[in-house]
Amino acid sequence: MTFDRSIKIAPSILSADFADFGREIQAIEAQGADWVHVDVMDGHFVPNLTFGPAAVKAFRPHVKTFMDVHLMIAPVDPYIEAYAEAGADMIVAHVEAGPHIHRTLQAIKATGCKAGVSLNPGTPLASIEHVLDLCDMVLIMTVNPGFGGQKFIRSGVEKTRTLRAMIGDRPIHIQIDGGVTPETAPLVVAAGADVLVAGSAVFKGGSVVNPAPYGDNIRAIRAAAEAALT
Repeated sequence: MTFDRSIKIAPSILSADFADFGREIQAIEAQGADWVHVDVMDGHFVPNLTFGPAAVKAFRPHVKTFMDVHLMIAPVDPYIEAYAEAGADMIVAHVEAGPHIHRTLQAIKATGCKAGVSLNPGTPLASIEHVLDLCDMVLIMTVNPGFGGQKFIRSGVEKTRTLRAMIGDRPIHIQIDGGVTPETAPLVVAAGADVLVAGSAVFKGGSVVNPAPYGDNIRAIRAAAEAALT
């Protein structure tokens, strides 16, 4: 995947119909999704329990774009290889999930996957300053991780702006996850973000048998985000 800073919409399949993931993934891609975002939660690092490596492996044949696997688990290192083997294109680990984020990012890179680091709302950017050269992406959480449908935390906008300055001309994506809507997307994009995760804002109003609203929702977020760049 060649690097570019064009706006990418990455629907979170946490908001999809759990009984029909294959067709849901196909539907969001057909309706304009750029990436597919998979939220992995362990019921320990975050208050929810979602997808193991076997589930991600089952999703993989349906994903034709780019599968971005966000590990909200601790410890994270013992599971990196399993998620890589399951077919992740990018693996994102939380800086808060263990004491050795540099080692974690090295381990992700060693599998051949793209490597990302994520920060919770209360975690300062200084915590990743010395690992940026190992990163293909930084994910800024604009909700506290653990479940969908939460309200956007506005301090993430200034955090994004500061991160963009830290990154400079390095080819590192900035992803925003949490409360992304047509109203909040322009704020973070103007600050420097280029990958927008949206769950309920993409899936609301649609279904596998009526996927057109997915497309409407994706286009609305994209249009609002791109308008912030003009």
